[in-house]
Amino acid sequence: MPAVTSYPSEYIENCHKHMEEQLAAFERLVQASRAPAAVSGFEPLFFGNLTLVLDACFAHRQRDREGSDGNPLNEVRLLCRALLHHDGVLTADGTIEYRPAASVLGLNIGDTVELNANQFRELSRAFFAEIERKYGGAARDRAA
Repeated sequence: MPAVTSYPSEYIENCHKHMEEQLAAFERLVQASRAPAAVSGFEPLFFGNLTLVLDACFAHRQRDREGSDGNPLNEVRLLCRALLHHDGVLTADGTIEYRPAASVLGLNIGDTVELNANQFRELSRAFFAEIERKYGGAARDRAA
């Protein structure tokens, strides 16, 4: 599949809505649970997998447009790489200028990736803002 330089606003909104629905479902699970330890063990697995889904929704985005300045798109890319290829350990990537202090989650290289609901909410919202800015309607207007 060729690299994607823009996404329809409706697609971006639907993906964002799906992530918010997943967060709401998790919150309902927490409220209904009588086993807090089971939920706390499930939480990092669920939000790690949801981070993979978030990235997969935009897997074919053009890397040049994404940039390499450590933005939220880069951060999600690094998190997914950690989860899929590095046993959940955040690992440096020479093509991304990652700075923990400027990142959404503030994780350091070498940290274990174990996201909770609040962290995923922040990450997801920052990711969608960056997707909209770089690949949404405004990006199409600039390219025209």
